[in-house]
Amino acid sequence: MSRQEPRLVLASGSPRRRQILGLLGLDFEVRIPPLKETVREGEPPAEAAKRLAEEKLSSVSLAPGELVVAADTVVAVGDQILGKPADTDAAVEMLLRLGGREHAVYTGLALALDDRTESGVAGTSVWFRSLARPECEEYVGTGEPLDKAGAYGIQGLGAALVERIEGEYFNVMGLPVQLLLTLLSRLGIRYAYGCLVAV
Repeated sequence: MSRQEPRLVLASGSPRRRQILGLLGLDFEVRIPPLKETVREGEPPAEAAKRLAEEKLSSVSLAPGELVVAADTVVAVGDQILGKPADTDAAVEMLLRLGGREHAVYTGLALALDDRTESGVAGTSVWFRSLARPECEEYVGTGEPLDKAGAYGIQGLGAALVERIEGEYFNVMGLPVQLLLTLLSRLGIRYAYGCLVAV
């Protein structure tokens, strides 16, 4: 393969990240990092997202000519990170906590191409409308929130919970496109509407 067409590898098992790269018209391989995500006590949410993305990147193999993209998304209320709910009861309580207030979504991105790496983090503020327990239980009953940080998916049924956002929508889904383009540019790669080319 020529230098003009780096082989794109997504170091993530997230269906949402695959969906976003697909929307961009990019061909890619999925290589799931063999890494357990662990947040350190007292670690600021944005720093945690960036560090975890960098750790995922370093945990996957990288061949010459491959462009690897790793990401990690965290949801936070203030400085407290909300992970994936342990069960349905935890999901309901998490949603009730988020109802009628603002929370933040941070996604760290880490990219590698040959011997070069770049990383960064994007943040989006999200406001939920006020929520009552029966509605939260109804949403949790769909099963959608159980594998998602913050117990909701903005791109799915959880869109009904969101009153407004400030920042990039795709960041809340788990792959901030504008940050991706910035980091690609730093690596000498340009997005050419359906493909990636070296500049």
